[in-house]
Amino acid sequence: MATLLSPLLIRGAEPVPLLDALGRVLAEDLVAPIDLPTFRNSQMDGYAVDTGSVTTAPVTLPVRAVLAAGDGETAHVPGTATKIMTGAPLPVGADAVVPVEDTVTDDGGHVTVCTAPAPGAFVRERGSDIGRGRPLLPAGTVVAARHVAALAAVGLTHVPVRTRPRVAVISTGSELVPGGSVLTTGRIHDSNGPALAASAAANGALVVSVDRSGDDAEVFAAKLAHATSAAEVVFTSGGVSKGDFEVVKDVLGPRGAEFVSVAMQPGGPQGTARVDAVPVLTFPGNPVSALVSFEVFARPVLRSAAGLPAIDPERRPLATSLVSVPGKRQFLRGRRDGDSVVAIPGAGSHLIAAMATADVLLDIPADTTGLEPGELVRVLPL
Repeated sequence: MATLLSPLLIRGAEPVPLLDALGRVLAEDLVAPIDLPTFRNSQMDGYAVDTGSVTTAPVTLPVRAVLAAGDGETAHVPGTATKIMTGAPLPVGADAVVPVEDTVTDDGGHVTVCTAPAPGAFVRERGSDIGRGRPLLPAGTVVAARHVAALAAVGLTHVPVRTRPRVAVISTGSELVPGGSVLTTGRIHDSNGPALAASAAANGALVVSVDRSGDDAEVFAAKLAHATSAAEVVFTSGGVSKGDFEVVKDVLGPRGAEFVSVAMQPGGPQGTARVDAVPVLTFPGNPVSALVSFEVFARPVLRSAAGLPAIDPERRPLATSLVSVPGKRQFLRGRRDGDSVVAIPGAGSHLIAAMATADVLLDIPADTTGLEPGELVRVLPL
């Protein structure tokens, strides 16, 4: 599967609006196009002074003006004070700000400075955060809210990010109906389509279509053609086992698809194909099997293609004992419990509600039949 999906790893870049970059991966190193701050300004509400006029304290100075944030540049008159608000530009010639708490005012337009400030006190110097042309964020950064703040502060409205791999999902089975439908006997809500689409999106993909097909070969073939026309990779669920109505096998088998039984549980029946030069991964139809298959086979490649960091396995001690089926690599639903991990009861691949309570998969080797409390187990974070 890794070879089949390797073309996904060749990505380009695209400029996107700043807010659309959230969660995306920067394609280029970014430098600051301006100084931050862009001008000297006050760090506090207080009084701007020149320290040459306030060498000792207390000293009383006339208040010449009031400056608010957003006001333009003004000139300082030595021996006076300017009432100044946080963020307002420091008057040219002033070199310190005395916080309002360290002053006393009178009704006659004067202020008494109670503490002599040092040069630069409570002044934000131009470029003291970052200077123009200095590195701001490196390529490969996964853009978070704090990065958006910095990018917005330097005035960027668009940023270059890696393109996302385009994914299409098709769930199969005549028993499937969409959410919101009234269920009749024999019918079930389609969970695989939304689950695989959500899994792909959560791991850096752009989901271009989510479709559903019954067991009619012509219908599935038409939906597959639509999917491959828009996507770089297609995930299907169902129709790959050994029953009488295996539509995915029926359509893809004659096109050179390879179907195998992998020695893992859940998720044994797997298939791969290439349709119109687009790789197709065919997962089993049981909901837990489909999700586990995605985690094991698709998630690592999608994250790498999107430029997202790999989710590395952990090793944690078991809180309770467990029994494993010999001969098959088990991926058991589990939950972190402090530093340890607990297996969630119930091995059925239809137990999707139990899957929702898991935050890891316990990766149990095929030659392991049981583990005792305290033994280390490899876990895959979900």
